[in-house]
Amino acid sequence: MDFISEKFLIYGITAIILLTVVLLYILKIRRQTRLVDKKIAAAKQEGLFEPVSLHPVVNLDLCLGSGACIRACPEKDILGLRNGKATVINASRCIGHGACFHACPTQAISLHIGTEQRGVELPHVNKNFETNVRGIYIAGEMGGMGLIKNAVEQGKQAVNNIVKELTPNGEAEFDLIIVGAGPAGISATLQAKKKGLKTLTLEQDSLGGTVYSFPRKKIVMTSDMELPLHGKIRLYETSKDELLTLWRSVLAKHQIQIQENQKVEQILHEDEAFKILTQSGKTFTSQKVLLAIGRRGTPRRLGIPGEDKQKVAYRLLEPERIKNKDIVIVGGGDSAIEAALLLLEENQVTLSYRKETFSRIKQKNTDKIKEALADNKLSTIFNSTLTSIQEDTVTIKITNHQDSLELKNDLVYIFAGGELPVQFLKNAGVTITKKYGDAIMKH
Repeated sequence: MDFISEKFLIYGITAIILLTVVLLYILKIRRQTRLVDKKIAAAKQEGLFEPVSLHPVVNLDLCLGSGACIRACPEKDILGLRNGKATVINASRCIGHGACFHACPTQAISLHIGTEQRGVELPHVNKNFETNVRGIYIAGEMGGMGLIKNAVEQGKQAVNNIVKELTPNGEAEFDLIIVGAGPAGISATLQAKKKGLKTLTLEQDSLGGTVYSFPRKKIVMTSDMELPLHGKIRLYETSKDELLTLWRSVLAKHQIQIQENQKVEQILHEDEAFKILTQSGKTFTSQKVLLAIGRRGTPRRLGIPGEDKQKVAYRLLEPERIKNKDIVIVGGGDSAIEAALLLLEENQVTLSYRKETFSRIKQKNTDKIKEALADNKLSTIFNSTLTSIQEDTVTIKITNHQDSLELKNDLVYIFAGGELPVQFLKNAGVTITKKYGDAIMKH
């Protein structure tokens, strides 16, 4: 074989190898695209495609299709690769942790809240976390950031900004009153202690806020975070109890007490201070106020006869202690599903949901609830409404059925969401605006 023939043979083999690599890559892209298209179709059918809160938006002009965002996301099938570019699959399942945002090597992802069709009400807050009312600040979930790590960071930063605006020797009882003892409120409380502020923290429920209302065994997805007066915490998957134990330990170590079961009813601006009125009748004054309250606010009631009975609850705290009970759970979201899954092994559980199918729930919960239904461990009544609660029974109305259903019952759990504290904020003078797909985090 002469030199020229050998050269052409090498070129030919190289061309074949390159062509094979390209063809394999194209086939891989097509397989990924078909799989993602099926997932998107399923998400649309289940009502999970459209976002309900914070969610990623991909700039296709910048995306290289590296898949870094998909690997970084701890949730399942929020993002996928379609035609070699990242795309959103189950937007409504996004919890806004921002892992995809930070992982993207080309800064092609931004986090948005709301959509052009569906707005999300948020208070007006500037870069220092101060509202349009001078002296009232907001951090955490109510400001649009619900992830624990983000809320902790915001609580700390808000206090740092508040310190700069305090008047020395003010006439108010406190330098700062913090409303809410969830992740943002606890972080702010610790940072205020670190800065030497005279601070009072009020929580309408129990320490932990929304986190406290999680079922005991529920896993809280989080990551490294810096907790004031404690330092860096490495938590990737931890139970609610572990997180609450940590917070209580840090607060006790620094002799900080949270006033629990103190719901704030009204915030009044008087002279150079704020007057805080609580449901219990107590009144406090403070130079500054930091609202670290959740978006769910007060649990939504059904407004039906018997709802005030002691056997009715709006959260599940210690499922392991509940055994041999006839239980009705109202709701079709993750909270209702998770409560049912925790109770069904030791109890007779009936799930009542007003729609014809579950929607907007996490994939893990979807899989588990389907398994429970297949094994006849759970009774589910779709298209139904709880109409009254008696001492030993409940009455349920099923859509398009003339007669109501009466069930034997010991406990009722209602997971119908919460009343947004919008009016509370408006009464304090805080401006509320609807965000229609606005970017919350962008490069």
